[in-house]
Parts: sequence; structure tokens; C-alpha cells
Amino acid sequence: MRDHGMIDNELYIKYEVKRGLRDISGKGVMVGLTEISEIISYVMEEGDLVPAEGKLYYRGINIEKLVNGFLNENRFGFEEACFLLLFGHLPNREEFADFLSIIEEHSELPENFVRDTIMSAPSKDMMNSLSKGVLTLYAFDDNADDISIENVLRQSLELIAQFPLLAVYGYQSYSHFHDKKSLMIHPPQKGKSIAENILIMLRPDSSYTELEARILDIALVLHAEHGGGNNSTFTNHVVTSSHTDTYSTVVASLASLKGPRHGGANIKVVRMFRDMMEKISDWNDDNEINAYLERLLGREGFDRSGLIYGMGHAVYSLSDPRANILRNFVEKLAAEKGRADEYKLYSKVEVLAPQIIGKVRKIYKGVSANIDFYSGFVYSMLDLPEELFTPLFAISRISGWSAHRLEELVNNGKIIRPGYKAVTKKQSYVPMQDRG
Repeated sequence: MRDHGMIDNELYIKYEVKRGLRDISGKGVMVGLTEISEIISYVMEEGDLVPAEGKLYYRGINIEKLVNGFLNENRFGFEEACFLLLFGHLPNREEFADFLSIIEEHSELPENFVRDTIMSAPSKDMMNSLSKGVLTLYAFDDNADDISIENVLRQSLELIAQFPLLAVYGYQSYSHFHDKKSLMIHPPQKGKSIAENILIMLRPDSSYTELEARILDIALVLHAEHGGGNNSTFTNHVVTSSHTDTYSTVVASLASLKGPRHGGANIKVVRMFRDMMEKISDWNDDNEINAYLERLLGREGFDRSGLIYGMGHAVYSLSDPRANILRNFVEKLAAEKGRADEYKLYSKVEVLAPQIIGKVRKIYKGVSANIDFYSGFVYSMLDLPEELFTPLFAISRISGWSAHRLEELVNNGKIIRPGYKAVTKKQSYVPMQDRG
């Protein structure tokens, strides 16, 4: 069997191919315009791009100010972030009450859907279970193929409301049939936030603390949107540009998010730290931690990938603003859960890892902790099963995907089709009897 498909790396340089649609400095190739969100990781100084502290804006509003705003008013923020992303402005009291009413109204699945779809041949992978549920919802929509803005907005609001049920019920079904655990199907409670209802539906006694619900809500807000260029959102733009239906488009994004290079990274962080805590005898010894991190980069430790998971980002350099926000609450939750020593280890690795990476690897921009570095730790402290880590990402990101789908349809651009350079040598057709 001949080795097909391996293209000489020098050809990518020769033809100036931007692999991954990014140049060598990490700057993305400009392929579209958006009003939904903005990521800032560089500033211009004397004509040069200089790495800067990361900033993230939802519809022009700094994410830090958005989070501080609803926290100062003692409110949950994810639903407000969804409204902002979809409609482009912060809601007034009347608009927000109407929005919450719509979400609450649609926080249910069609009759017998749980029994006939979710509990029928439950998948071992929750992202596949989520995709199955979304595609099945197509059959319950009388206007499934209508891509008018009004109809797609209606579908988007319904999916935002239904995603928590699809994910949690999918996990409960998996847990029952594959792990032989008790089957629990708790309905969401009226008047509760999406974050609260995730915990209500998931936990046997439906109980939670105020801090648990608050930090889960913040995690949902921080994962809701991240520019048009991230893999799953760009997938959404690509598929939307073909004018297919909303359900197929969302499933394409789910397939992208499922990949460990995108939505599954926080699971890798948790497992890496689990291995680290087993291999390191003194969690306070910087030398021992450095030695472990060097083994990771040398492909000698953990999964031998050569990666320190949770470190570095395709866009951010000096800092990821989402990680900065989440970090402020992780310490409080760790104290509540009796896991302060683990938090201290995370804090040490956050400082030491960039130094080790800078020493071992040639890098073109700064390296810092990304949101995955802390989000998996948060989910583990909330006693959320690892099987739900990536679906939680999807529960949040469906709002951003929906906003981008609407933006793509409103602007009615061309079908997205980038170019590929063929590098195959021409050859003649050889009859079967003359082939070696």
C-alpha cells in the first residue's frame, strides 16, 4: 500500500499557503466581517503589531463590564448575553421579561421525545447524542427548511432553550444504560436560570449552592461567543452559506466542537492535572513541577502529545480575558469544595508553564492560560461528569452560532469556497492489464 496524502511541507511555504487560515505569527486570514463580537490580542505601535493583554467584546461591550454588570445587580447573566448576541443591544426590563418568557416556554421537548429519541440506543458520546437530538427536532418542525430571518430566529430561540434538556437527558440516559445507574429525568423549574436548571436536572436531589449556580452561569457567558473565526463558528458560516436548514447547520458546528482541539480541551486539562498530582510528590515544589512540565513538552509524560493543555491560544498572547474572569471565582469555589491545594497547584502551573514553553520552544507570540485551563477544574468541582464538559460548551455556544447564522443570512454572501492548490504531477491512464 503506497503512502498517499503526505504533501511536502516545503510546498506550503513555496505557495504561501496559510495553513489553518493563519500566518506564521498566528494572525488569521481575513475572510469576513462581523458585528457580533471582537477579540483583541495585539495593538499597533509604530506600524508593528505588538502582543497585548487580551480583550473580548460582545456587540461592542467589554466582556468584563458585562459580567460585572449583572453580578453587581445580583442577576444571572447568560440569558442576557444570549439576548445581546442575537439582537445587538442590551434588553430593557420589558424586553428581557419577554425574552425569558419565550425561553421558559420552549424549555421542553416534544411529547415522548425523551423516550423515543434520547433513550433509544443512547450514544456513548454526549456530543453525538446532542447531534442526534437536534437532527430529530427537524422532523417536529413544520417549517424546518424555511431560512427567512424570522423563522431562523424562532428556531434559534427554541434551540437555546432546548439544548440543556438534550444534553442533560442524553447524559442521564447514557448513565442508566451504560453505567447501570438510576435513571433520573427532572424537568426544569419555572423561574430559574438556565445555569440553575442544568444543576436541577442533573443532580439526584436537584440541590445547589448560590456560588455553584453563579459560577456555572459565568462559565456559560464566557463560552457563548468568540468571534467568527473559531472552528465551530466558521463551520456555521460555511454551512449557512449553502442555505441549508438550521438543524443541519447546528449539527455541523457540533461536529466541529466535538474535536479535542476545540471543545474537548478542558477534559484534557483535568486529566493532565490528575496525572500530575499522582506523579508529583510535593505540589509546592517548583522544581518538581517544572520537571513534570518539561517531560510533557518532551513527549515523555501524560499522553505524550508534547502539549501542556490549557496553555496558549490561537489568538490570545499575553492573556485570555475569559480565563482572567473565571480565575477570580475559582479560588472561592475551591475553598467551598475543600480543594484549595489543587487551586494552588493550578496557580503555580499557570505561572511556570509559559516560562518552560518559552525556554523549550521557539514561539512567535506570548503564551498564557486559556479558558480551558480553569473551566474543566470548575466543572469537576461542580461534580459535573466529564461526559458533559463539551456539551456544556455547546449549551453556551448555540447562542453565538445562532447570531452568526442570522448574520450570514442577513448579509446573503456568496457560498464559502476557499481555494486549494493542486500539487499532483500529471500522469497517464494505464489500462488494467498493463499495471504492475
